[in-house]
Amino acid sequence: MKKGFSILSIVLLLLMLLLAGCSSSAGTSGDQQGKDKGGKKIEVGFSIKTQDSPYFVALVEAVQKYCEEQGWDVTVLDANGDTTKETENMETFIAQGKDLIFIDAIEPDAATPVINKAAEAGIPVIALDSGVGDDANTVTTVYSDNKQNGRLVGLAYAEKMKDKEIKAIILSGAKGNIAGEERRTGLFAGIIEGKTGVSEEKAWELARQLDSDLISKGKAVNEEAQFSVVGQGWGNWTEEGGLEASEDLITANPDLTTVLGENDQMLFGAMTALKNAGIEGVDIVAAADGAKKAYDLIKEGKYFATGENSPVKVAEKGVQIAKEILVDGKDPSSYDKITLTEPAAITAENVDEHYDFGF
Repeated sequence: MKKGFSILSIVLLLLMLLLAGCSSSAGTSGDQQGKDKGGKKIEVGFSIKTQDSPYFVALVEAVQKYCEEQGWDVTVLDANGDTTKETENMETFIAQGKDLIFIDAIEPDAATPVINKAAEAGIPVIALDSGVGDDANTVTTVYSDNKQNGRLVGLAYAEKMKDKEIKAIILSGAKGNIAGEERRTGLFAGIIEGKTGVSEEKAWELARQLDSDLISKGKAVNEEAQFSVVGQGWGNWTEEGGLEASEDLITANPDLTTVLGENDQMLFGAMTALKNAGIEGVDIVAAADGAKKAYDLIKEGKYFATGENSPVKVAEKGVQIAKEILVDGKDPSSYDKITLTEPAAITAENVDEHYDFGF
């Protein structure tokens, strides 16, 4: 009996030790929240180009939210549109030994040297929203799919117009801006594809030709699609700029069917210009943005569509990649140079589904 009791005691003791070990392991897992594999509190920096528009404010707030949900410390430094200040902010993060840095760069090439300095210090850098120079040693750049956002909006608008003529002006952000070019060319491709039935590949070819004509001649047309762009204004991405850029174009073309734009803010300005000119019934179509003001106007039937450029989704994807690197141990060099969020044309049919991701 003593022997049997001894064996039973040993079994019970081992079971108790096993349970205690599981409990200790679970506690460690909880304590590990917000820390790397070495148990160090994770600290990240975010170098933001500016916070002078709702988009950038929403992007910062979303990055902070998702980082804090991971238990990370996050520091945000605003460059206020100054590339020198941006470099100083990045160097501050490097000196502080941040575990990872997010950057929304002011100018692609201007940011490249300090991004590479961070990489040389062993700090991964993830670009959000804006692209960086080809030589920048980033993990990846996360932003919305400008081309497909524009194309999907164009397809939706072509479906609305069917065999009706489209006579449009377009408001563009800044000359030479790649995102703007991608957005408007996407719009053109979607309209041409939807109105003529050509392949997507052919539609892109025709859209690039139309854009080339527009830039060189100030107007362009695709006769088969019954689609003409009779003028282009440069609104610097702002509502005030959109108002100023559209006024003369609207006065010169009172029979417009459509105002196209590379973002929502400029189109808000164009809507004011149309109102001031006493012109009604013109369709407002944005290649991308996703401002909640635009979503509200879509619900009211005053705005046809916009593409989803969600700062919330950009931030969510960026922080997800950061977690894979800092917590899960994924190789930073294993990512593609570009990571795109899912494109979507936001119309009256689906605006409620996307509303909370607007800004």
